[in-house]
Amino acid sequence: MWLLKPSGGWKFYDADDYHPEENRTKMGKGIPLNDQDRIPWLCNLHDILLRDVASGQHVVLACSGLKKMYRDILIRGKDGTPLKSDGTGKDKQPAEVKLLVVHLNGSFEVISGRLLKRKGHFMPPELLQSQFDTLEPPSAPENFIQISVDKNLSEIIATIVDTLR
Repeated sequence: MWLLKPSGGWKFYDADDYHPEENRTKMGKGIPLNDQDRIPWLCNLHDILLRDVASGQHVVLACSGLKKMYRDILIRGKDGTPLKSDGTGKDKQPAEVKLLVVHLNGSFEVISGRLLKRKGHFMPPELLQSQFDTLEPPSAPENFIQISVDKNLSEIIATIVDTLR
């Protein structure tokens, strides 16, 4: 997922770095996360992104964002984010993060093969099927592009950069 803002360089966040210890332990035991596990984590990510984007920072977030509801939380927070006051007693629109979802699409076999090569991560490859089962690929009216993981890295990056222009 890519978050867009018009000024400054790019800051990178790996959403996995922000999982609470309970989530890491649960996944480490081979137990898939559920909405109750993920929602506080996603709300925390929304707050981090909102802070950076509001200060003019470009942000890249590597995050599974498996469901539309999860991507909505990243954009607006859990309940659409509290309305901001403009100082006149009238409320402004909720604080939102502009989000471009880069959906890296691939077969279970290809992604599983790559996961098996990953070392030192708390999520075991056995949980991949639960993520495929949960996945709701982005669709209109979401702001997204879809790219095959079968492309090489330079092609993937070129597609993303072209989209951002």
